[in-house]
Amino acid sequence: MRAECRRGSWGSLGRMTTPTSPTAEPVQNLDWSSWKRVLVVVAHPDDPEYGLSAAVHEWTTAGVEVSYLLLTHGEAGIQGRDPAEVGPLRAEEQRRACHCVGVTDLVILDHPDSMLVYTLDLRRDIAREIRRRRPDVVVLTNFDVEAYGGLNQADHRVAGLATIDATRDAANPWAQRELLDEEGLEPWSTSKLLVAGVPNPTHYVGVSHESVEAGVASLCEHDEYLKALPDHPVPHEFIPGMLREGAGLVGDENLECAVTFRVFDV
Repeated sequence: MRAECRRGSWGSLGRMTTPTSPTAEPVQNLDWSSWKRVLVVVAHPDDPEYGLSAAVHEWTTAGVEVSYLLLTHGEAGIQGRDPAEVGPLRAEEQRRACHCVGVTDLVILDHPDSMLVYTLDLRRDIAREIRRRRPDVVVLTNFDVEAYGGLNQADHRVAGLATIDATRDAANPWAQRELLDEEGLEPWSTSKLLVAGVPNPTHYVGVSHESVEAGVASLCEHDEYLKALPDHPVPHEFIPGMLREGAGLVGDENLECAVTFRVFDV
């Protein structure tokens, strides 16, 4: 079914909200015309697929190289099924989702799902991938305690904080010294951090109908995971609705769908 930029069914699942609250700051068009590489860092398979992946498709279509770094395999995400089975299944679902939006570089680390802990080791693992890929920007998702209509999941909170600090570690030659001394990875400074799914965005990326469709398709690839969530809203209904809500914050009647971010200079 074709995904159109119209208001859709939101359902009751807390993760599915997009910014709808008024913001005191003007939401500006994000200028990404000079970007060559983007790194998206999230905790689990499917985390990029709630609106963000539509922007990813917009970028890859324009020739930007987008990499995904997942900190876990999401092996604890399907109740009643053995994590040893679920981890590879969800990794494969994420690979198919990446294909939908033009992402060819996917790295999944082996940190424990649902038990992600903020450590120097986690920061180092993220900083390593930043130095390897040398992205212009790093993208993460909302890591507030209250997010997505409820209390945010613990792994999301840890992933966000660790990514912020790892971005600084990646730029500092005196931090995580083994990355330089033992692995030969030179420091790398990204220009910006983008946080998706926040209630107080500062910037937006307008997305085409094709990118909306690609974003919907990327979420649909997480088929087994979604089957385990009987109350999950239908992707082709609520994803366009979220992106329409994002465009509504901009105040441009010619803009139909947008992914919103809070942007920080690094």
